Parts: sequence; C-alpha cells; structure tokens
Amino acid sequence: MAFQAWFGSDSVAPAEAPSAAAELRPNVPAPFNPTIETPVVGAGTYVDRMASVIGHVEIGTGVFVAPFASIRGDEGQPIHIGNGSNVQDFVMLHALETFAQGKLVEKNLVTVDGKKYAVYVGSNVSLAHQSQVHGPAAVGDNTFVGMQALVFKAVVGKNVVIEPGAKVIGVTIADGRYVPAGKTIAAQSDADALPEITGDYPFAKLNEGVLHVNHEFADGYLAASGSAGSHASSPAPGGGSGH
Repeated sequence: MAFQAWFGSDSVAPAEAPSAAAELRPNVPAPFNPTIETPVVGAGTYVDRMASVIGHVEIGTGVFVAPFASIRGDEGQPIHIGNGSNVQDFVMLHALETFAQGKLVEKNLVTVDGKKYAVYVGSNVSLAHQSQVHGPAAVGDNTFVGMQALVFKAVVGKNVVIEPGAKVIGVTIADGRYVPAGKTIAAQSDADALPEITGDYPFAKLNEGVLHVNHEFADGYLAASGSAGSHASSPAPGGGSGH
C-alpha cells in the first residue's frame, strides 16, 4: 500500500529543471519501507552533487543542501524540509522505522498540521554543520540548530536557537527559547526552564544572517549549474520513479 494514504506528501512544488548531478535516489524496498519512493525537490532548491538524498523525502522551494549532507528517507519516512531552509555540510537527517507488520508505528511519528512525519523541518530553518535531527522529531519555523547539535525524539518550537553541541532528547521545547552550548536537555522540566530569547541574547539574530547567506548560495550555485529552476527534477508524489 502506498504510504501517501497515511502521510499525504503532496505539499511540495515540483522542480522545473532536471539534472543528473544531484544524488537523489529511490530507497530500496524493505519490510519497514516496502514502497519505493524518490525524493521530491521544489523549484529554486539546490542539492549539491556531493549530498545524498534517498527515499521518501520532501524538500521545499529555495532550499540549500550543502556537500556531504545526508537525508535518508529509507527507514523512517517521510522526511520534510520546508521552504527557504538550509541543510549544511555533514548534516544527518534520518529516523526510526515508521512502518512495521503492515501498520504505522505511531510512536515514531510526529504530527504537524494534521500530517504525520518521521522528521519535520519547518521553513527558514538552519541546520548547521554536523548537526543531526533523528526522528521522530520536529523542528519549527525560523529555528537554528547549531553545529554538532542533536535533536532526537523531540519537538522543537519556532524561533528557537539550539547552540553548538547541545542535545535535545525526548522533550518539547517551547517557541522562542534557547539551549545553551553543550547542554543536554533530556527531561521536560529542564526544557520548560530554558531561557527565553530576548533582545540582549547574543544569538537572537543569528538565524537571519545564516538564512541570507544560504539563500545566496542556493541562487548562486543554481546559476552556476545552468539551471533556472532546481538542481534535480521531481516525480509526481507517489510515482516511485527515478530521474
């Protein structure tokens, strides 16, 4: 049975221009993911040829995926990356299995706006170098996930800053909070006590600058590749065909 019956992955605008350079590949069939899916990439998105994007992955418009990023929708799925976000060098997106014995594994899914995901990354999110978001997990809009940070079995709100090396495990973080560098937040009481981002917080505007740079990267590398639309073409959702 096609997974779209549950997941409804029809929200990403199709790309406009094909290219064989980007590493977009279908998953291999397995008991936990029997349907073959090929990543769907929105217009104006650049996926570097040294990145790897596999399986049931939805990438929105205007996204920059840097060299050596790995986005694997071959176990837990789908993985969603919203418009205008960036996935920097050596970032890992993966998830625990979401399908077993013909049924969804609900505990390994997050629900956002009525749809189920293994990993959900909102719009205008920055995933900095070597960070990991391992599903089940959701990261809200306009959030910065710092270098070598980890988000696992967690829901991170909007306008959050996770400083470098921090770990967020098994908790929900409210909008507008920050996680100090190197801290492990694995108890909800600790998550609830996180400080709010105020005007004097030194990283309050960090994500704005990071987004600006990576939007320019997406546009620049697309122009250099000779593509007016996207670095990879997209099949119709559920088509399961390669490029």
